[in-house]
Amino acid sequence: MQNQLGFVLKLLLLSALLSVLIKYAGPSLSIPATATNALIIVLLPIVIIAIALLWRLQAQKQN
Repeated sequence: MQNQLGFVLKLLLLSALLSVLIKYAGPSLSIPATATNALIIVLLPIVIIAIALLWRLQAQKQN
């Protein structure tokens, strides 16, 4: 139970930090509104999760 609480607290802290970065540093980035940038923003999280899951699958097969 203690380990799960620590994980949740770390996740909340990381989420709050990311939120602050998006709120204050995000507007200073000048990203043009193009179809390519929209696709990258939408598809990048999916690609990252797919890579992480494939990596875990490969590690699990080795064990």
